Amino acid sequence: MHQRILLSLLVIFFSFTLEIKAQSEDVPSDTTKRTLRHLIEGVKSKIEHDRQELVMSEEEIISYMDNLPPFSIYKDNYFITGIPLNRNIDRETADAKFQISFRHRLTRSRLPFDTFLYLTYTQKSFWNIYRESAPFRDSNYNPGIGLGRYIIVDNRLTGAAFLQLEHESNGRDSIESRSTNWIGFSGKYFLTSNLATSFKITIPFMTGEENGDLYDYRGTGYFTADYKTPDNKWWLTGTYSLRKSVKAINLKFSAGYKISERFNQYIFGELYSGTGDSLLDYKRKDVQLRVGIGIKPDFYSVF
Repeated sequence: MHQRILLSLLVIFFSFTLEIKAQSEDVPSDTTKRTLRHLIEGVKSKIEHDRQELVMSEEEIISYMDNLPPFSIYKDNYFITGIPLNRNIDRETADAKFQISFRHRLTRSRLPFDTFLYLTYTQKSFWNIYRESAPFRDSNYNPGIGLGRYIIVDNRLTGAAFLQLEHESNGRDSIESRSTNWIGFSGKYFLTSNLATSFKITIPFMTGEENGDLYDYRGTGYFTADYKTPDNKWWLTGTYSLRKSVKAINLKFSAGYKISERFNQYIFGELYSGTGDSLLDYKRKDVQLRVGIGIKPDFYSVF
């Protein structure tokens, strides 16, 4: 209220000032009127914006989020290729890696406790494109279903919390079969408009016989930090996954440079150091650097 009164007084002051200037310098009256009109329209727009922010309620925030497109990107989508940094570089160790990931919100926030139901699907593949027949070394399929809830503090969307049931396998049989299921609890919190943090804790169950010790190498949770530069050109992400001890960790660092303001495409690079990136070779220590092109989710997405 005080801001609107102050802005109104400023309009009166500037209109009086412009009129004096017009009279003293013979400025055409229509020029003065146009200048004043633009000033008043700008002030009105500011007042209306502030008014909308003041009256925005939790229900209105939820309604706005529920009306966003239900189908969207979930995790990073990319195609990258690169080399190992801890092994000899040859046709067997250099490869390509790509990921396809999307989510679909099935309901609005009308379930108990204002939660919503959603589906996710992620496929990650490791492709030996430099070998003669260019075979796929491994593909990991990860569908999931979950409940989400927006976190709203002081009438401001600050993040979201999720409870999800997920499955992952590589679609093979016999000794190369890898599969696991887990219940995951995760959350995302926006520290600023350019910095967000997220975490995930998993409770595994019904893990395949061939990979019963998978979580000793992958870990049962992770912590992630996302940062975008103020000009929205660079997007940096770091993920830390704890395994059995503080010394046994998996680290993933990715950097994206936005190619165009009009399109959601990035020059994308990833450095992975740890075990468990691929289900088939989950025990192997990888230090892999890959670069390519990627499509990233909306930074302000709660997912």
